[in-house]
Amino acid sequence: MITEYQQKLRERYIAAPAVQAPEPWRPVLDRRTPIGGLLGIGFAVHPDSGHDLVMVVSGDGHGLFDAVTGEKIARDRDPDPETSTPDDDPDLTCPGLGPIAGVPVRTAGLYGGGLHRTTPEGWVLDVVSPEWPHDRVILSAGGGAHTGPAGGGRWWHIFHSTYSELRAAGFSPSGQTLAVATSSDLTLWTRREPPRSEPPRSEPPRSEPPPRELHFDG
Repeated sequence: MITEYQQKLRERYIAAPAVQAPEPWRPVLDRRTPIGGLLGIGFAVHPDSGHDLVMVVSGDGHGLFDAVTGEKIARDRDPDPETSTPDDDPDLTCPGLGPIAGVPVRTAGLYGGGLHRTTPEGWVLDVVSPEWPHDRVILSAGGGAHTGPAGGGRWWHIFHSTYSELRAAGFSPSGQTLAVATSSDLTLWTRREPPRSEPPRSEPPRSEPPPRELHFDG
C-alpha cells in the first residue's frame, strides 16, 4: 500500500506531458535515431575536436556518434565476438572504434552499469515508472526537486518510453551531453553549439574572352 504522498507524486508524473528539454539543452537530431537491438551505450571524447562521443553496442555491431553534430563517424558491423558485447568484461567495456580505436569504453544498458545522473551545474536526471513498465525520464534543475508544475522551471518530463524497453539514461562525464537509449533507438541532447561551417571562399571573377568577330564575304 502506498502513502498519500506517494500517490500524489505518482499522479503528478502521470499528468506531466512530455516536453522539449529546456535551454541550454538542444536536441542533437530532429528525431530519434533508430538502432534495432540496442544493448547499451557509452561515452568517450574525440581526440581532435574534444566533442563527446557516444558508442552504441547493438546486435548489429558497434557504432560511434558525434554527440554535438549527430554524425555517425564509425561503424563496425562485425566486431570481434569475444568483445562484441560487454557482458564478459568485469567493467562492462567494449573496445572503441574509429578515432578511439583500442580505447576501452564503459557501457550501460542491458547488462548493467550506469551513466552519470548529475552535472556540476546542478542538472539532475531521474527515471520514474508510475505506470511500469513504461519509463519516464525526468530532467530537473537546482538539485532535482520535482516540485511545482512540470515545465515550470524546475523539472521537465523529456522522454516517455512507451514502445521499447529503456536501456540507459544519463549525462556524459563532461555534463555536456544527455543521452536516452532504448532497445530500438537513441536520443541525444547537448549544451554545446554546433560547429559553424566556414563561409564559402569567394572566387575571383573569371575574365571572359573577347567576343569573336564574324566576317561575311560577298
